[in-house]
Amino acid sequence: MLHPTTFKKDLLHWFEENQRQMPWRETTNPYYIWLSEVMLQQTQVNTVRDYYHRFIKQFPTIKDLSQANEDEVLKMWEGLGYYSRARNFHTAVKEVEHTYNGIVPRDPERFGALKGVGPYTQAAVMSIAFDLALPTVDGNVFRVWSRLNSDYRDTKLQSTRRAFEEELQPFVRSEAGQFNQAMMELGAMVCTPKAPLCLFCPVQEHCQAFSKGTVMDLPVKPTKVKKKIKEMHVYIIENDENEVLVEQRQAKLLNGMWQFPMFEASKDNPLKNIVDVFENLAFEYCKSIKHQFTHLTWDIKVFKLKARIDKAQVKLTSNMRWMDVDEKELYNFPVVMTKIYESLIDRKWRE
Repeated sequence: MLHPTTFKKDLLHWFEENQRQMPWRETTNPYYIWLSEVMLQQTQVNTVRDYYHRFIKQFPTIKDLSQANEDEVLKMWEGLGYYSRARNFHTAVKEVEHTYNGIVPRDPERFGALKGVGPYTQAAVMSIAFDLALPTVDGNVFRVWSRLNSDYRDTKLQSTRRAFEEELQPFVRSEAGQFNQAMMELGAMVCTPKAPLCLFCPVQEHCQAFSKGTVMDLPVKPTKVKKKIKEMHVYIIENDENEVLVEQRQAKLLNGMWQFPMFEASKDNPLKNIVDVFENLAFEYCKSIKHQFTHLTWDIKVFKLKARIDKAQVKLTSNMRWMDVDEKELYNFPVVMTKIYESLIDRKWRE
């Protein structure tokens, strides 16, 4: 087991000299720190920077965000992906506004009970914002700690997470926020998954995996789950008023976001249920596009209506509407639909 004093001293000295400059490291506002941690989940730092700045400019306080509607929030999140993060954060912020008078609770149990706040987010925000003695264990820390201790336990197991948190507890009795950030920074910048910079590592002398030559064997990685592939069809339908048909998703994945009508190729075309006018429409194939989720791939074929239809003949369902082609920015589209819009609408429809 590592010595808490010497290891921590070496790590924090390196962090103070080499940490990357990030806007959320320049504030003590727990709302901003919380926002950054939510945005950084499964998203790279460089991607998050601009979103973070735009978000706090639009919603500078908890009260501002609590008063926003969901469409406004999702629009500001558009392109970041994993939209349930935005919904959960919005819900949690509204609870903070109404239950805690707009003040992020510094009690870990109360904060951890908020929507979308898991063990990692709880520990990160409480330690960084309030310096509470809670260790953070994310993917970077799993990797660093496994290598430092030559630990071959499966990092996907909750029992391993709990064990790591217990082992890290002596290191966060003081300067918890700095230590947690330093561990994550070490994993991001030096102790990387595929090409770790062991020769430049500030805690090399403490690392058992380095001394044994087993760095690349750790952490133990469970067998990857094969991604499911779904063949999807997307339809671009324009009416006689230069509007395009869009629908608001009802499924759990990307729920509430807008898209061109899309459905699985293996299922019946739901457009036929809207009105008989769709029965005999002629579509032309335009392009194919793949979109990756964590455990799912959409293999999308895009079709475009060959002719415009009479808007008056179509009775839309409650989750559908006609969108002016110049007003796309008023709708929160997922990345894949934005790509389709840009390639088919902006180019072909204006030739």
